[in-house]
Amino acid sequence: MTKDIAVLDFGSGQVTALVGKRGAAGILDITGRGEAEYAGFCDGAFLRPELLSQAVSLAITAAETAAGNKIKHLFIGVPAEFSTCVVREASVSFGKKHKVIPADLENMYRQGDDFSYVAEGFTLVNRQPIYYSLDNDRRIIDPVGKTTTKLSGLMSYILAEHKFTYFVDNIMENLGVQTAEYVSSPLAEAMFLFGEQMRDTTAVLVDVGYITSFVAVVRGDGLLALSSFSLGGGHIAGDLTRYFGISFSEAEALKRKAMISLTPADDDVYEIRGKQFEAGLVNKIVSARLSTIGRMIQKCLAACKYELPAGAFYGLTGGGVSYMRGAKEFLSQAAGKEFEAIAPPIPQMEKPELSSSLGLLNMVLDADVPTKRKKEGFWGKLFK
Repeated sequence: MTKDIAVLDFGSGQVTALVGKRGAAGILDITGRGEAEYAGFCDGAFLRPELLSQAVSLAITAAETAAGNKIKHLFIGVPAEFSTCVVREASVSFGKKHKVIPADLENMYRQGDDFSYVAEGFTLVNRQPIYYSLDNDRRIIDPVGKTTTKLSGLMSYILAEHKFTYFVDNIMENLGVQTAEYVSSPLAEAMFLFGEQMRDTTAVLVDVGYITSFVAVVRGDGLLALSSFSLGGGHIAGDLTRYFGISFSEAEALKRKAMISLTPADDDVYEIRGKQFEAGLVNKIVSARLSTIGRMIQKCLAACKYELPAGAFYGLTGGGVSYMRGAKEFLSQAAGKEFEAIAPPIPQMEKPELSSSLGLLNMVLDADVPTKRKKEGFWGKLFK
């Protein structure tokens, strides 16, 4: 059994604090959970930042109450919106047959890390290998213990914007959290939702949130590319609110009622709280916004400079559109890729909106698991 760990996840519609440990059969055991709605963020900035501290406090307090413990140390997820991914090649030649040791991998990480991002307003939060290559050009994930004359590899570095870490640091200090460490949310989510074999082939994670979304290209134990854009399921509800003059909660219910995979008859209607809405018109409004989201996903994929193999897996998650009937199929067509719906593989918690927070908890807990694959993968970087 592992000890309880606390994580804080900034979704685009709510803040979530989780306290948990690794339970029987390796399943996540959630001992405390707290959530608080807030204005969210878009275009790389928090909306109503003056209210963020209150939302974080509510989420943490609720998690503490449920867990029965005061949270003193917190792992904080950095959203894709405040992150960037840098991939670099590194190599080392030994001159003779040499058995690879962990220090060799550390030297490769340092070779690819020139720290130039510090002056540009970023800090390193995670670093992982995409793959390593031995002198026979065979690609592997864990070269430790292998004998070779040279070692090369592709290394992934995830950076967080200072404006995010500094702002959240101040909140943590005011709330009495003693220490806080930052973790890449999209990386943690990808490692949680995709198995090793799927990642080794290449997998693409598309998380459509409430007002922001991201696309992460995953290979090995790291990210090849990471892109985000400020569009999500909340924009669909906003379109319905403006067109029909209804409340946002009614628009959200109408969004979830829509069946865009079907062509409605002229007299078909959706009924929400005693109000009727022409089904064809609703579908048209919803489809227009989904088309825009699909094009943005396509644009993010095109921005990846690494070739995506024909066998790549495309997973769709997040709470923005996952509950809309036909949205997965529509986005697949709009983006030109075949998406599969994915959610946390935990009984009674298979909810797409929990992918990020559960992924964070899973990755932090995995940091202490002494398996060969993970010792240089998830937690290779020591936090400063």
